[in-house]
Amino acid sequence: MDSGSQDKLIFYSPTSGSLTFEGVFSKLVEFIGEEPHRRYRLIIGSDSLLGDETTFVVAIVIHRKGSGGRYFYRKFRHKKIKNLRQRIMLETTLSLEVAELLRQKLSENGYAKLPVEIHLDVGENGETKEIIKEVVGMVAGSGYVAITKPDSFGASKVADRHSG
Repeated sequence: MDSGSQDKLIFYSPTSGSLTFEGVFSKLVEFIGEEPHRRYRLIIGSDSLLGDETTFVVAIVIHRKGSGGRYFYRKFRHKKIKNLRQRIMLETTLSLEVAELLRQKLSENGYAKLPVEIHLDVGENGETKEIIKEVVGMVAGSGYVAITKPDSFGASKVADRHSG
């Protein structure tokens, strides 16, 4: 996803409605600006749901430690991907693409030190345990902190809530 295509990315916010990527970034900065002395973390997580097609959701969460946060999500349909490994790899790739766009924008606007986490919908239990090392390595190799189940609420709760 090149930076020129970010204009075409439409996210939805339960509080603000439809937003472009620029709009999401503005809301993130606005939220941090409300209490700039607090600690924050930026979380990106993806989830998918298999049906006649595969529905993917990418969520961006700004978490103010100790007192909640805001989230934004993008939902889209893709041809049916039955293979779980392929779906998880695509979820991870989608999260990394959004994280890269955000990291670039954060650096340009004085927020380069904001911690960015990628929440993965994989865990030590269940079907995804076979690919956990691979996707965690993919995220770490891209320079991000990888969080897995049961702590990956950005993927397993926020994105999952909107995948159906």
